[in-house]
Amino acid sequence: MKIYLVGGAVRDKLMGIPIKDRDWVVIGATPEEMIREGYIAVGEDFPVFLHPETKEEYALARTERKSGKGYKGFVFYSSPEITLEDDLKRRDLTINAIAEDEDGNLIDPYGGEADLKNGILRHISSAFVEDPLRVLRVARFAARFGFKIADETMELLKTISKSGELDALIPERVWSEMQKALTGKYPTRFILALKSCYALEKLFPEIEALFGIPQDKKSHPEIDVGRHTLMALNQSVQLSSDPLIRFAVLVHDLGKATTPKKQLPNHDGHESRGVKIINSFCKRYKVPNKYHDLAACVSEFHLDCHKIQEMNPKEILEKLEKLDAFRRTERFKQFLTACESDSRGRAGYEEKEFPQAKYFLNALEITKDVDIDILKNKGLEGEKLGKALRKERINILEKALR
Repeated sequence: MKIYLVGGAVRDKLMGIPIKDRDWVVIGATPEEMIREGYIAVGEDFPVFLHPETKEEYALARTERKSGKGYKGFVFYSSPEITLEDDLKRRDLTINAIAEDEDGNLIDPYGGEADLKNGILRHISSAFVEDPLRVLRVARFAARFGFKIADETMELLKTISKSGELDALIPERVWSEMQKALTGKYPTRFILALKSCYALEKLFPEIEALFGIPQDKKSHPEIDVGRHTLMALNQSVQLSSDPLIRFAVLVHDLGKATTPKKQLPNHDGHESRGVKIINSFCKRYKVPNKYHDLAACVSEFHLDCHKIQEMNPKEILEKLEKLDAFRRTERFKQFLTACESDSRGRAGYEEKEFPQAKYFLNALEITKDVDIDILKNKGLEGEKLGKALRKERINILEKALR
């Protein structure tokens, strides 16, 4: 029995990235031997065991064969005769097919270390096309590391996209890969990679539809809504590491894809149209409520944030109330960051200040601390209390504006 550290743990160690999870592969052993050694069997589809002390996963070396549609359509075969090289060959990318023995020696039969140094995502074998999930995984690694996808690997990604296999992906897994990509340093590369291999139109047609749509009269002709969206997403990375904000920015202009052609390049009403599209998108992929909630909020109100300095006190208070800013201050701050990302996502505006965010936040700060007890002591309650509170807040805003 020989045991090797494999996969992401070896890759991240070579890159100097903190290792989150360690996976191990066991060569030359049977399930019975593992159990005798005290390992706990947990695998249903193939032999996986938990270490009795560390609880880390130890899998017996295996090969796999395509038997049906989708990324679950595989039959696995495990035997003591299967070599480490056989097990590594079934993995997706060379950078994920490096093993390390107990002495720290690397076993790298497919050139993964060289691809790591050169920043390349490269498939291992032609069997790569059998798993449609690999389209999303490769795009996600591009978002995480900023690596280039090898030309020959891109061709295989196109093959998968054209095969119809993407239809077999379950919604939760698609969202999981997008969510992980949004936490990477280069989330725009996730979208660009999917677009390049024709998977974006299959998986996220709402985003694909943004490309080719004129942004507005002020933008350069070459900057369509899709390009603006990616520019804004890049800005959100500069402003925050919060994936909720990044998702909201990614989908904030989806309504522009449904603007009537005769109305272009104006996009009146795209905010509310975008909310409907976001609702459908999030329902389809079972996106968590906290992502859905902020995204819909940004879509509906982002233009109001841009114009907030033009509004009178009553209008400002109405926007704060509609945004539920008094009760959900943290979400309001996320909203402001998304709006700033949108503003900066235009050529020549990348470094430009966005005073609207400070102005809007200040409006909240100076109005949220009105002492309700003083109003209650005047005998006010119910609807009368609410009107008095609103009047007091408007008075505060009027004084501040003067």
